[in-house]
Amino acid sequence: MSGWQKAVIFIWGSIVGGLAFAFLGLIAAAQWRPELLGALGFGKAAQAPTEIVLPGAPSAAPSTDGKSSVEDAPKDIILPPAPVSGPSSTGSHAAAIRIAAPAVVNIYVRRVVNERVPRNFLQDPFGEFAPLYRRRMQQSLGSGVIIDPSGQIVTNHHVIDNAASIRVQLADGRVADAEVVGRDPDTDLALLEIDLPNLPAIRLGRSDQLTVGDVVLAIGNPIGLSQTVTQGIVSAVGRDQLGLATYENFIQTDAPINFGNSGGALINTRGELVGINTAVIARNLGVEGIGFAIPVNLVRGVVSEIVTRGRVLRGWIGIAADTLTDADRERLGIDKGGVLITGLASNGPAQRAGMRPGDVVVKFNDKVASTAREVLIAIADTSPGQTVSLEVLRNGQRGQARVSVEESPQQVVPRR
Repeated sequence: MSGWQKAVIFIWGSIVGGLAFAFLGLIAAAQWRPELLGALGFGKAAQAPTEIVLPGAPSAAPSTDGKSSVEDAPKDIILPPAPVSGPSSTGSHAAAIRIAAPAVVNIYVRRVVNERVPRNFLQDPFGEFAPLYRRRMQQSLGSGVIIDPSGQIVTNHHVIDNAASIRVQLADGRVADAEVVGRDPDTDLALLEIDLPNLPAIRLGRSDQLTVGDVVLAIGNPIGLSQTVTQGIVSAVGRDQLGLATYENFIQTDAPINFGNSGGALINTRGELVGINTAVIARNLGVEGIGFAIPVNLVRGVVSEIVTRGRVLRGWIGIAADTLTDADRERLGIDKGGVLITGLASNGPAQRAGMRPGDVVVKFNDKVASTAREVLIAIADTSPGQTVSLEVLRNGQRGQARVSVEESPQQVVPRR
């Protein structure tokens, strides 16, 4: 090969290699610095994120003298460019839990129970006629809520009923024995008191402002797992006729409530108490996600009565009642309302006034008796000593019954 041929091959290889390196450089520039390609005329330069312009609002505009002024005429609002990506809202309720959880306590109850001793028929064939019983100490658990820094704790009555001793454990680990200040079995509420310094108290909300769909959180001590939080929504308000208490006005929620949650807090997303968890429909019936709480507005009234009187002063005439069904109203010829008397207390005010089971209360104090709950609450709100007027339907005939209201019989627990 001659010398000039070698020179041509060398020059040609250099040109091809240079072009290859240049091509690779353009590819790298397109990946990492696209604006350089636009500056060199290769394709479009990368544009900065565009601004979003919304019409119809005043905007600050620079004046001719260099100072900023707000023009009177409506201008466009110029918003900064939206980021390509960023953190989204997590929907966390950690702040509400931090506010409320320190005031939720665990309650450990010991009570004495009598149980029958099993007997062997071969050893004692006549044991059935003379059964033996033994006493043992039973332990149970529940939850409570500190509502006042002085040491007042609200819980369910059934949590502390027949208790021999009650011990409270705080979220910070402190433990104290509790005394019963008062109780109200008709609403399944009880007020306890402990003596400890620097107690956290929960903020009380408004249960009458709850609406179906509101997010609520349940805090309690289910199966001994202290400070457990579950989330749900308000499924319904004003639930009654559940057989859980005499006077029922429950908040229904799908927040999981389990054994040990009774007496715990139902809070809103601001960390305010809106209810006291009290019951859950039995899961062995195949029912899930139905729990009930006592509204905080009812709790306020009961606690106030217990603190001032040591008991809840409530009117009573000694009746059990159910709301008539549409079919019953049609059969009896009643346009609306109607409350069926299903039972009477022996020698109670209603029985002494001549009322009988099977009577239908059509009007209460000249107002239509719409539901059994309304009638029972109206009686409870009547001061003992006053008289109420009932329009009663019996065997197709209407009559009047005037019943003297007495104080509701209940166990009065004096302050220790």
